[in-house]
Amino acid sequence: MVQKVLQKEEGQSMVEYGLIIALIAVVVIAALVVLGPTIRNLFTSVNTTLANTAP
Repeated sequence: MVQKVLQKEEGQSMVEYGLIIALIAVVVIAALVVLGPTIRNLFTSVNTTLANTAP
């Protein structure tokens, strides 16, 4: 009976960890969607500057 209780708690904590990881993934994806164009423009600007200054 004690083992059943322990197994249920372990399963519950694994579900909680899964939900936390899913939430983190959603936040990261949202940040990339929002900041993606800005980061792309920054890298394009750096690339252009480096290409213009190369001998």
